[in-house]
Amino acid sequence: MDKPRSGLSAVPRTVWALGLVSLCMDMSSEIIHGLLPVFLVTGLGASVALVGLIEGVAEATASISKVFSGWISDRLGKRKLLVLIGYGLAALTKPVFPLAVTPFEVLGARFADRIGKGIRGAPRDALITDVTAPEARGAAFGLRQSLDTVGAFVGPLTAMALMVLLAGDIRAVFAWAVIPAALAVLLVIFGVQEPREGEGARPAAPPIRWSDIKAMGRPFWGVVLLGAVFTLARFSEAFLILRAQGVGLPIALVPLVLVVMNLVYAAVAAPVGSLSDRIGRGGLLAAGLAVLIVADLVLTLSGDVAGVLIGVALWGLHMGLTQGLLSALVADVAPEPLRGTAFGLFNLATGAALLAASGIAGLIWTTLGPEATFLVGAGFAGLALIGLFPRGLRPA
Repeated sequence: MDKPRSGLSAVPRTVWALGLVSLCMDMSSEIIHGLLPVFLVTGLGASVALVGLIEGVAEATASISKVFSGWISDRLGKRKLLVLIGYGLAALTKPVFPLAVTPFEVLGARFADRIGKGIRGAPRDALITDVTAPEARGAAFGLRQSLDTVGAFVGPLTAMALMVLLAGDIRAVFAWAVIPAALAVLLVIFGVQEPREGEGARPAAPPIRWSDIKAMGRPFWGVVLLGAVFTLARFSEAFLILRAQGVGLPIALVPLVLVVMNLVYAAVAAPVGSLSDRIGRGGLLAAGLAVLIVADLVLTLSGDVAGVLIGVALWGLHMGLTQGLLSALVADVAPEPLRGTAFGLFNLATGAALLAASGIAGLIWTTLGPEATFLVGAGFAGLALIGLFPRGLRPA
């Protein structure tokens, strides 16, 4: 009998395709996002509190959309269509950013972009679960997260190169983001396949029914609480960019923040996912929280660019230790017929937490300064580490 494949060799072709789609779309998004906080503050006159609100609203919008897209994908058994619609909508928003003249146009574009993210997120994660053997889920989610994160550091590198080539014209840099977004849509169309057994529509029902909630079970809701607390302990990466600019990083180089963070994130996510399949996920998640505390403290105490970039690298290590594993935990405990709904509910909870975290961070930054913002973040992470795991929330 052939020995079952393990690690990345066991990851199906569709997961690799979805990873490449994520790479291209994240490259497109990060060309914009690497400069967007500075563009909002220095180019469009937005306050830091407004930046936090824009980022928080955008992520909450994505999370609410995920509830409905996950439910629809469970009822239809057709996840690829929703993935395509989500990436397509995100691609259509990219031309808005170079044309924006007020922060509210950016808010509108971010709102639509995040609806696209919400539409695609839960069906994509459910599709990964559908096509991947249980013993390879950590590797599959880690791989997709790593490829996504490769795009997230290639995008800012591209933005920096374009800032040099285009003489610092941020709007012209934003316009180039359209190209990888279009490529992502083409990859969904031609590279992603669904399992045949998912064909056929199911009877329509409300997106969140009491019977579905009861069917999820206590382990699932433990994972939801775990994800929400993790998310409260961090906030939008826009604040990392503003912190680096505040200690002297030139505007043309501020995308370097996302390069550093995502380079570490990409290097860590896939091997950590594979490791979690062998040793369990709880200890690695606890390590991720500990690293976040250290990152926040470094960002609080650092007064120069080098120190802030060390904090940013630690932030990326935290992301690599936690984000793919949280998705794998949802896949581990969600009932098979409700996987899309489960990912939607999970993302709703974490999105609401990110809205709160980013809004609080923006207000603290405006009233007390950036050091206080990261110090409060460290406090939330410390409370999560001390109080959460002793209560038995250790999904395996």
